[in-house]
Amino acid sequence: MSTFERFLTLWVALAMVGGIALGMLAPALVQAIASAEVASINLVVAVLIWAMVYPMMVNVDFAAVSGVARQPRGLLVTLTVNWLIKPFTMAALAVLFFDHVFAPLISPEDAAQYTAGLILLGAAPCTAMVFVWSQLTRGDATYALVQVSVNDLIMVVAFAPIVAFLLGVTDITVPWETLVLATVLYVALPLAAGLITRRMLGSKTAIDAFSARIKPLSMIGLVATVAILFGLQGEVILSRPMVIALIAVPILIQSYGIFALAYGAAFALRVPHRIAAPCAMIGTSNFFELAVAVAISLFGLNSGAALATVVGVLVEVPVMLSLVAFANRTRGRFARGAA
Repeated sequence: MSTFERFLTLWVALAMVGGIALGMLAPALVQAIASAEVASINLVVAVLIWAMVYPMMVNVDFAAVSGVARQPRGLLVTLTVNWLIKPFTMAALAVLFFDHVFAPLISPEDAAQYTAGLILLGAAPCTAMVFVWSQLTRGDATYALVQVSVNDLIMVVAFAPIVAFLLGVTDITVPWETLVLATVLYVALPLAAGLITRRMLGSKTAIDAFSARIKPLSMIGLVATVAILFGLQGEVILSRPMVIALIAVPILIQSYGIFALAYGAAFALRVPHRIAAPCAMIGTSNFFELAVAVAISLFGLNSGAALATVVGVLVEVPVMLSLVAFANRTRGRFARGAA
């Protein structure tokens, strides 16, 4: 790892502080960034995420896609955790904490809103950022692409019914523009750019050398994204720190619990580490654009549900960096346990 990568947690921490400071000192600039939205997707953040995803897409080898079928266990773990376990454990944790543990601290109305927001997060597994986490764990780029693509196809048909069931609401309107635009911006376009780049470079040696040169783009994009996200939410963080902390508790438990379940299952099934790490990351992180958009459309911009989805965004990066570090430290054990 480069020096920058080794100290990535420090840069992210500084980006959080810097983002909050930027939000307080230059609110007009932050507001201008916030207003650059299409279908609830911030275009500035979208460009930065694109920069994060593109370096990994250069490593996607379409000739190797057929080999995914020979290793179905990683995909099985991903789909089982994402759609049969994660939404329901998130709902259970939300009810446990907001209806019982934290009941003396918040009103029943707020508790219901926070629960709804966490349910939306739990039902929206990651689409874009998983490529970054996969790259940081030296994951198989081609396999990660297939995992995300299958996940997105399932999300199109499963997200609304699961959320409707858990919320007890039957008239949920899925923001299809957000779903489609995010898939195009974060998967299709970077993938096309990566494929064109591979063809232009030609040889594997040239591709590897180019990938090494552009790899810092992912880290720079990540740090800049964190700064912007914390800048956009700086006022909320400073004005409601206790509420932010309360919402973060079940999210943290869910994140580490889901990772442990998926990572442990992959190890038990002897899935190679280059596949196991990304498959655990997909279920642990969230498609926050979709969750935030649905929360706003169902409950309003200033609702507790929208706030809960935003807290999910703020918690995700530090949590995922800690899990990346854990996955990298345990790579050797996984290699011995994988077939």
